[in-house]
Amino acid sequence: MEGTINIHIEKLPEGVYLATSEDIQGLVAQGRTVTETMEIARDICKKLLESQNLSGSNIKLLKDSFDYPLVISL
Repeated sequence: MEGTINIHIEKLPEGVYLATSEDIQGLVAQGRTVTETMEIARDICKKLLESQNLSGSNIKLLKDSFDYPLVISL
């Protein structure tokens, strides 16, 4: 099954990136790059959803379409 969730990524003063989500409680991931942070967040999300499903919780993944900001350099 596939779905989407919204994550928030911010660059910390230490130079690393932090990902959190209001959609999946407990999702916190940190990486050296945005790509690494997103990969870690994906893995954590899978594990959180698996553990919540095992405990009988009914998880809904969000909408089939979403907005994602694309950052470009000019």
